[in-house]
Amino acid sequence: MPSSVNLSRFDLVTLRLFVTAVDGGSLSAGARRFGISVAAASKRMADLEAHVGMALLLRGKKGVVPTAAGQALLEQAIRVIAEVERLALTLDDYRRGAGGSLRIWANPSAFAGFLPALLARFLVGHPSVKVDLEETLSQEAVRAVVAGTTEVAIVGENTPLEGLASFVCDVDELVLLLPAQHALARRTTVSLREAAALDFVGLNRSTSLMRQIAALAGSVGCALKVRVQVRNFDAVCRMVSAGIGAAIVPRAAGAPHVRSMGLALVQLDGIPVSRRLLLATRDPASLSPAARAFVELARQRLSEGA
Repeated sequence: MPSSVNLSRFDLVTLRLFVTAVDGGSLSAGARRFGISVAAASKRMADLEAHVGMALLLRGKKGVVPTAAGQALLEQAIRVIAEVERLALTLDDYRRGAGGSLRIWANPSAFAGFLPALLARFLVGHPSVKVDLEETLSQEAVRAVVAGTTEVAIVGENTPLEGLASFVCDVDELVLLLPAQHALARRTTVSLREAAALDFVGLNRSTSLMRQIAALAGSVGCALKVRVQVRNFDAVCRMVSAGIGAAIVPRAAGAPHVRSMGLALVQLDGIPVSRRLLLATRDPASLSPAARAFVELARQRLSEGA
């Protein structure tokens, strides 16, 4: 059954005035809050009561109190005002270039390195954006962007990009990860050829990192003996800590675990040791406001040297 009350006649100023008057116990409190005269506030309340066809406020010498209908209106008005304020925040996000949702597929190096801090910084500036993160292989992330499953991919630099736009979003150093008590842990540098005599722990061979490491080893005429493969850097660090083998990891992936797991990071000598990650998207002009804002923040972070 349709309501006999025409909701289009309600306005937010009157609802806010009503809530303020009830909270303050007087129409003068509402009038002061909105910078109008008490007579104007009283006229608005009288018009509201005439519109709904019932008394909403009991007026007395000590001020005003809501009737039963007024109490019901008060509770609903508070909810309506809160929803409108949330809507205003969401629209403000869009005005500033971000709102809605954002999907990011990234490789393990990004998750273990710069991505958490960058995402935290992004969410502070865009609190209304919902983010869906997926940790995956670099090539899977690229395919997801091409297919339209995600807008942003963060991948190793040696990943075929299938025509996507990209830029370098992070640069880290590859280091040798060892148990702290290992003889080589006391060295300042170790050559990759010397390290190749060790057993190794690594990520899946199909990851961009392991393909990069294999190429580096091949460039100096050796191959690494990877005895154990795991899914993430936390597991790599735990295996190395247990003495199962050494590992080559981005410094950002190993450094947080050095003290807690009894590990050491040693520089690799004689090979290019930088590990660059790329942020890849389809046509930047077609990105959602949230994705555009995230991409720009990633560019800004690198230019700041963060």
